[in-house]
Amino acid sequence: MQDWWRNSVTYQIYPRSFQDSSGNGIGDIPGITARLAHVASLGVDAIWLSPVFTSPMADMGYDVSDYTDIDPLFGTLADFDALLARAHDLGLKVIIDQVLSHSSDQHPFFVESRACRDNPRADWYVWVDPMPDGSPPNNWVSVFGGSAWEWDARRRQYYLHNFLASQPDFNFHTPAVQDWLLQTMRFWLNRGVDGFRLDTVNFYFHDQKLRPNPPDPRNAVTPKVNPYDMQDHLYSKNRPENLGFLERLRALTDEYDARAMVGEVGESRRAGEIMAQYTAGTTRLHMAYSFDMLGPEFTAGHFRQKLESFYAAAPNGCPCWSFSNHDVIRHVTRWADHGAPDALAKLAIAMLAGFEGSLCLYQAEELGQTETDILYHELTDPPGFKFWPDYKGRDGCRTPMVWDGSAQAGFTSAPPWLPIKPQQKARNVASQGAGSVLAAYREVLAFRKSTPALRQGRTRFLDLPEPVLGFLRDDLLCLYNLSPTEVRLTLNTQGHLTGPSQNAEIIDTNVILGPNGFVFVTGADGAKAA
Repeated sequence: MQDWWRNSVTYQIYPRSFQDSSGNGIGDIPGITARLAHVASLGVDAIWLSPVFTSPMADMGYDVSDYTDIDPLFGTLADFDALLARAHDLGLKVIIDQVLSHSSDQHPFFVESRACRDNPRADWYVWVDPMPDGSPPNNWVSVFGGSAWEWDARRRQYYLHNFLASQPDFNFHTPAVQDWLLQTMRFWLNRGVDGFRLDTVNFYFHDQKLRPNPPDPRNAVTPKVNPYDMQDHLYSKNRPENLGFLERLRALTDEYDARAMVGEVGESRRAGEIMAQYTAGTTRLHMAYSFDMLGPEFTAGHFRQKLESFYAAAPNGCPCWSFSNHDVIRHVTRWADHGAPDALAKLAIAMLAGFEGSLCLYQAEELGQTETDILYHELTDPPGFKFWPDYKGRDGCRTPMVWDGSAQAGFTSAPPWLPIKPQQKARNVASQGAGSVLAAYREVLAFRKSTPALRQGRTRFLDLPEPVLGFLRDDLLCLYNLSPTEVRLTLNTQGHLTGPSQNAEIIDTNVILGPNGFVFVTGADGAKAA
């Protein structure tokens, strides 16, 4: 079980939106514990909890003010221990989010750091003098809009924040910062957690020379909605010093049995390269994921390129593939032009199950859940306010889990913190029987778990025309139609259908894939367009 994480399936839980047990309209830890049987029934290996630490919630918990306690909104340390015990009883590992790149501005260490220039933690955050004209030291911008530098009148200096101004960046060039953060992680390892999801893992270090970022060479004539997307972030993140800290993280987790880390690589230009670098060998991260499959592109060539490029750079590395999470539009909505919702949802899990590497599912995608249309007065997400209406923020993928057809969908007895709308409520757990998206998730994941080729087999892609994605995992042929239009293929040799399928038929050596059809085939070593 030391390598349980390799080729694993993790289920992400967004605590505010999973289950409310207290009646305040916000999900909590006891609520999660009460619903873990549903997660276990999917056949996954682990859960990842988005942050539950003490926080003022300016960025919904990704602004931590106490790294070793639970926010009262979610419960207590005793509640967390009960969740951990219940998960382990169900055979589920528990991975918790670690927001190491920055803290809340309400963290006691930042309060101390900003007080003056000569206190014990004066260099724990990134402080820089202004330019002679009072302007920031360079052109770095925040992911959430505006300059990445915030003026502080007490120190008469700027501090760095890659996200909200209330999320100041730690200075990882100060060794004591690294040491302290590792100790906060040891606290949770000693408590029994099975690993960590590392938020913005490529943001830890900044360029000490403060060199300006160049423009992104891909920039179009029309400016992007968010200025952050106009820069190539060579100096504000992705620094080579990061590798040394990743090795310190790995050394820490290696002190404990069967622990694992998965890093979020927030990068648009060289994500695959960084993923491969961060997971190479046995001294860095166990797994990494990026946003490469979390965008609008939905072509066979795109998915093939992402898998092939990763394994070319890190043959023994372990990626973690996903199609949705708490930061992006849900994939059934994002890819709506390519099929009907249910068919697309079933195709998506069949594709993920076929991909070499580990997988991550986001809560409610097993229901075929769609993006909620959030109105301006319903917004809670800071970038939504900043970039409305071209970008509506992340609230639309964070609305509550729908368990049944009752007034608040079984999530709460009070008005929920984000709206539960009829389109989402219709896809509740209780209503999904035979033939549903939920049933398909359980069937596909069970097939993956029972099929060695899908757990350990290497991948050989077939040269098939769009919109067909095809590859062999050892001797198992996986074929997917990424379109709402029927396609026909010819097998090289007689093959036989095995496992789950959708809109697919095999007659002799002929394969007919209907809209969003997929099939797993044994006995055939390839296929070509008919």
